[in-house]
Order: sequence, then C-alpha cells, then structure tokens
Amino acid sequence: MFGEYALYAGGKVVALICDDQLFVKITDEGKEFVGTHYEEGEAYPGAKPSMLIDEDLIDDREWLAELIEITAEYAPAPKPKAKKKANKIRR
Repeated sequence: MFGEYALYAGGKVVALICDDQLFVKITDEGKEFVGTHYEEGEAYPGAKPSMLIDEDLIDDREWLAELIEITAEYAPAPKPKAKKKANKIRR
C-alpha cells in the first residue's frame, strides 16, 4: 500500500507516519483545533491531502492526543470491504 505506518483510533485510520512526518486526516473539527499549526500535504504519491503536523507540536502529548481523539470522532467510518467470492472447485 504505502510502506509506512498507519495510526488507528476507534477502528479508523486517523493518521499516517511517512518519511518521519505525521499526516493526520483532515476534518473540519481537527482543522479548527489545529488552527495555523499545519500545512496540507500528501503522505505518499496519490494519497488524499492530510494535515502535516509541525514537528514542535508532535512532542506535546496532550495536544496530539486531543487532535487524534477529535479526528477519530469526526472522520468518516471506513468503507466496508467487498467480500471475496469463494473459488469453487468443479470436478
């Protein structure tokens, strides 16, 4: 897929860590919480834009935990995966 790390919260992927950078899914509520302390970026080529969090804020555990909680609450639920058809062996 992308070869780096995914952060899950509440059964949802809420952030990616790629090239030693933290990319958090964009929600309106998350953007309001973060304010101007991010820029939009892509975690990998072809990825949806995410909030690239400033390095200084990553060390603020309480702030970061709150951002992840907000993102988990307001990010859309993952789409259900299509069920694979069982291969039937005919004799």
